[in-house]
Amino acid sequence: MYDFIQKFHSGWAYLVLLFLVVAIANSAIGFSSKKEFTAKDRKIALLGLIATHLQLVIGLLVYFVSPLGASAFGEMKNAALRLTSLEHPLINIIAIVLITVGWSKHKRTEDSTAKFKSIAVFYGLGLLLILSRIPWSLWF
Repeated sequence: MYDFIQKFHSGWAYLVLLFLVVAIANSAIGFSSKKEFTAKDRKIALLGLIATHLQLVIGLLVYFVSPLGASAFGEMKNAALRLTSLEHPLINIIAIVLITVGWSKHKRTEDSTAKFKSIAVFYGLGLLLILSRIPWSLWF
């Protein structure tokens, strides 16, 4: 069971990155061209939000059933264990909070340019944090 959940978490991460890059690029283009925020733009940003939240749920499952997750919490001397037990989950939760803040801010704004800007900025910051804590040695 653990192997399936862990592989699903790793595989879904590629889709999360794709959805976030598309949402950020779409918002950056919309912001720079001063176009109207449409239902299509909303759906693109929503896909990024849903993908990251699903990744969080799957990641929490992996964390609590993994031999490297919660049981290794507090192992600060070992860099690999520190990454998987503390840094990766904590930074990615912060990233997902930023993405959620970007989504929430865009909903409270009427101006299309401000909607695009909040999605581009907050999703972009979230993506940078996610990229900083991916265990690249396990990906390749």
